[in-house]
Amino acid sequence: MEIKIQSIHFDATEKLQEFIEKKVAKLEKTFEDIKSTEVQLKVVKPATAQNKETSLTVAVPGQTLFVEKTCDTFEEGVDLCVDAMKVQLTKFKEKSRNM
Repeated sequence: MEIKIQSIHFDATEKLQEFIEKKVAKLEKTFEDIKSTEVQLKVVKPATAQNKETSLTVAVPGQTLFVEKTCDTFEEGVDLCVDAMKVQLTKFKEKSRNM
């Protein structure tokens, strides 16, 4: 599975990138046939408390799944996105089984 990380308006640290890769890689346990994933990290101006936008796009056969969360930290955003994506992948897996 290919994981692309984009950081907009800032440079993501290696530690943050490793954290994201570790978390996103766990999605393969939920659904094995993931083609690619893209994580977008964005700092929203002005600098307020909840200004870290994290979006996760997962390409699966025949469909693209998308989740977006806004949090205080990117780590928290990635956690929430991965959890929400697990739910979507599980639903997608159930649907494709029933076809």
